[in-house]
Amino acid sequence: MMTFAPTVKQTFLFIGIVLLLCFSILGAFWIGHYPISATEYYEVVRYGLGLDYDTSSVENIQAIYTILYDIRLPRIIAAVLIGAGLSVSGAVFQGIFVNPLVSPGILGVLSGASFGAALGMLGAHAPHVVQLWAFGFGFIAVFVALGIAKFYGKNNTILMLVLGGVISSSLFSALLSLVKYVADPYNTLPSIVYWLMGSLALVNSEGVKMAAPVMLASMLILIAFSKHINVLSLGEEDAKALGVSVEKIRFILIILATLLSAISVMLAGIIGWVGLVVPHIARFLVGANHMVLLPFCALLGAVFLLVVDSLSRGIFSVEVPLGILTALVGIPVFIIVLQHTARR
Repeated sequence: MMTFAPTVKQTFLFIGIVLLLCFSILGAFWIGHYPISATEYYEVVRYGLGLDYDTSSVENIQAIYTILYDIRLPRIIAAVLIGAGLSVSGAVFQGIFVNPLVSPGILGVLSGASFGAALGMLGAHAPHVVQLWAFGFGFIAVFVALGIAKFYGKNNTILMLVLGGVISSSLFSALLSLVKYVADPYNTLPSIVYWLMGSLALVNSEGVKMAAPVMLASMLILIAFSKHINVLSLGEEDAKALGVSVEKIRFILIILATLLSAISVMLAGIIGWVGLVVPHIARFLVGANHMVLLPFCALLGAVFLLVVDSLSRGIFSVEVPLGILTALVGIPVFIIVLQHTARR
């Protein structure tokens, strides 16, 4: 098994990405349609900490405090968590399936979550109920894929997992189309379409507080399983020869990676390309050792989605859905990474 021995280059890259994440977070606080000066920001921070502040420099400090702490802060934390979660999930699935073109939606979690959310909107449920339906059906779709692979995958489990994911994704995509067909075209259908584009506009502090511990714990556990992912990425037969309980470890990894993807979709809808592009960039920069790759993916994914979300809030007078921007930004970056990889 590979051991954790970061090189000097990897160490500097980690330091650089941590600094970049810190600057991205600070920049995200200032980006928005309500302008906030550096002086106002400083005084509001003092106000939030219960310290004395200069009332003459900040006229509406309560309004600015609400914007920064109740609106922008939960959104920033959600962008960091979702970007990190999707990136780690994508890297884990790519390692499990020994295929760099695999994304977090390989087993149907995105299609299932989309159907669940659309079904919740069709029933005119409250937003938190819609999120729970999305989370639940995301897992149901994955269990459908796992059930197909378990029942038919006697000899080639990886192939049957992929085929099971294709079947599950197709099934729930068809069900989603049926829901969209019967939905009210003036009220419900636009809400479904907008949700499917992905956005952090509806994120609130309560949702972030519930999701953060589960996502952080899942990522830490996946990082702890990095050695096993390294072995699984060598192939199923080699992993068994090295004494790894392939089916058991693979099931644990799939459940944890699915949990990250399902919670991400629950919070922000469908945000594509993050789980595919970021692991490629990270692998190009730090190599294929998952003990180094997964933590770097988490940091890089957080920066990527945070920057894209800041662009979605700051480029135009109206907010651009995240799914559109992640594709527009991710596709050219992906092409550049593939070009550099092909030259090696």
